[in-house]
Amino acid sequence: MRILYLHQYFTTPRMRGGGRSYELGRRLVAAGHEVHMISSDKSGEAEAEPDGRSGWSISSEAGITVHWCPVAYDNHMGFGARLAAFGRFAALAGPRALGLGGDVVLATSTPLTIAIPGVYAAKMLGVPMVFEVRDLWPAVPIDLGVLRRRPAIAAARGLERFAYRHAARVIALSPGIRDGVAATGYPAEDIAVIPNGSDIEALTVDEGAVAAFRASHEWLGDRPLIAYFGAISRANGVEWLVELAAHMRERAPELRVLIVGSGRSEAEVRALARRRGVLGRSVFMHPPVAKREIPVMLAAADLAAVCFVDSAPLHTGSPNKAFDAFAAATPVLMNFAGWLGQRVREYGAGIVAARDDLDASAAQILALLDDPEAHAAARRAARALARDHFARDELAAAFGRVLCEAARADREPVPCPTG
Repeated sequence: MRILYLHQYFTTPRMRGGGRSYELGRRLVAAGHEVHMISSDKSGEAEAEPDGRSGWSISSEAGITVHWCPVAYDNHMGFGARLAAFGRFAALAGPRALGLGGDVVLATSTPLTIAIPGVYAAKMLGVPMVFEVRDLWPAVPIDLGVLRRRPAIAAARGLERFAYRHAARVIALSPGIRDGVAATGYPAEDIAVIPNGSDIEALTVDEGAVAAFRASHEWLGDRPLIAYFGAISRANGVEWLVELAAHMRERAPELRVLIVGSGRSEAEVRALARRRGVLGRSVFMHPPVAKREIPVMLAAADLAAVCFVDSAPLHTGSPNKAFDAFAAATPVLMNFAGWLGQRVREYGAGIVAARDDLDASAAQILALLDDPEAHAAARRAARALARDHFARDELAAAFGRVLCEAARADREPVPCPTG
């Protein structure tokens, strides 16, 4: 089966960012499918060959044929610049997909505008579209106040309905996202929940590499470490980690917090850490790293932080960083509950802290870090959670079945290997 996979922010292991589409795509290829990924070379990192048409270039990534178009994008862009990037990619991706042809179109959001080229290509080719919902948009920007004006909210809601109305199936990354999609009137029986996955083999590293990483950073050594990897944006609320570090400075002077990432709130977080007297002392900020560099850094952490601001739609998400932590056998420190927090509590795979109670959060952290047996048990629990519920191979197989079912539903049967 030929799959047209539209993802504006596709990344490979040598790039920065989440690896869901890469990991699922390469497993689809291994199962016998032909996968064409249509994406943007948002930062000029793609190692691809120009194909001579309108700036597009092509590369092969683990058997996935990736079609890259030059549409710049980064987390520091303002709202208007982001909208322009979304629109430009949508205008380029649809015709590209149409020219390739296929048996099914898979469009993954965010941005929600990915539905435009997805629907266009599917309609013109006469094939179904499967729409993947990674976050509840536009519920999240509305809740955060990013979308305030009624016309903008109405347009975003209209685009959401447009995407679901034209989707043969929807893939939701969490039960909460499934419920949010169903609340719009989309048939619940056509929604599959396939969360982010844990790549246990890829996140298992040699203890010597971990020791070398710790020894190479004088500020770390054998001190306890809380590490955060990802965007530094308004939604993530990384300021909470800075406040937590400042609050714990006297009680746990050896505790270190490492923040790895970038985003529009980076300068504010750095300034807060400086004002609170912890920057370069107990809080250390590091620029983003390629996906392949994360396993050693993550394994070196005693806790992996997963944080968001207080927003119910955000708490339905499926953050990559949590699943990487589970795979690396690193307990998580979450400051929200939701469906994922329930799993963490059930397994004992980390701490679900109260965002607004720094005293209680500090007590939970110290209780775990000061008890080697409890911490070792939390490490084992994190790995068990990855294995029992989020093993990537099993999730990829379910993902492939959804695509096959959609492709077979309203057309002549197509070859659909199961691997």
